[in-house]
Amino acid sequence: MITNSLNDLISVPVGTLKIPALSELSQSNEPVYCSLIIPTYNESKNILAVVHLLSHLLDEALPNNYELVVIDDDSPDRTWEIAQGLTKDYPHLRVMRRQGERGLSTAVIRGWQVAQGQILAVIDGDLQHPPEVLIKLLEAIAQGADLAVASRHVEGGGTSDWQWHRRFLSRGAQFLGLMILPSVVSRVSDPMSGYFLVRREAIAQQSMNPLGYKILIEVLGRCQINRITEVGYVFQERQEGASKVTWRQYLEYLMHLIRLRF
Repeated sequence: MITNSLNDLISVPVGTLKIPALSELSQSNEPVYCSLIIPTYNESKNILAVVHLLSHLLDEALPNNYELVVIDDDSPDRTWEIAQGLTKDYPHLRVMRRQGERGLSTAVIRGWQVAQGQILAVIDGDLQHPPEVLIKLLEAIAQGADLAVASRHVEGGGTSDWQWHRRFLSRGAQFLGLMILPSVVSRVSDPMSGYFLVRREAIAQQSMNPLGYKILIEVLGRCQINRITEVGYVFQERQEGASKVTWRQYLEYLMHLIRLRF
């Protein structure tokens, strides 16, 4: 079991964005089955609820065999500090504060670099990804999937109360992906998803170079993914804090597709 002292923040890895194999991990911590990365920026109002709900679920599904890793990009609202204060009550929680680097995709990879799990996962830190879907994703991995993706576009999926322009932009981005990188984007119904689990051996030792916030595209484009399972989920509206989706992120997504294509 992984434990923390209150003042211990995880050291931020430096250098190439390459995830170590399980055999290369530090022996100071025991390996666990699943490492769930929670990238955050200004999520001080949500982080307690996120950690509590995920811990409750995983305490039942994977008792003493998981870790939650919050990767915070030096939030002005000090999300990292609030998260670190929770470690005394949630012993499977670890926290990293990144200063200098920015971006959701690189935050996830930095988290995976320090993770101890056989299965590497990511979920948003704003409760827009329903935590209970995590159990279905774990079941998909247990049944042999290399990658288990939570999708808005399969049976059981949806986007709650999204306005028409958000639906248009999301579908438009997916259409662009199919035009620029069809062999990658067509492998899943929801390539924009930021909620998934992947086997470490499928992505270990692969040099990664993401741009923007759609980490799944990077995983599909650069890693050895064979069997994929998708699980439907309904994307929830944010209850606290402000949305971080901007036009710049859509532009970065487009540039990321072009980078992978060429």
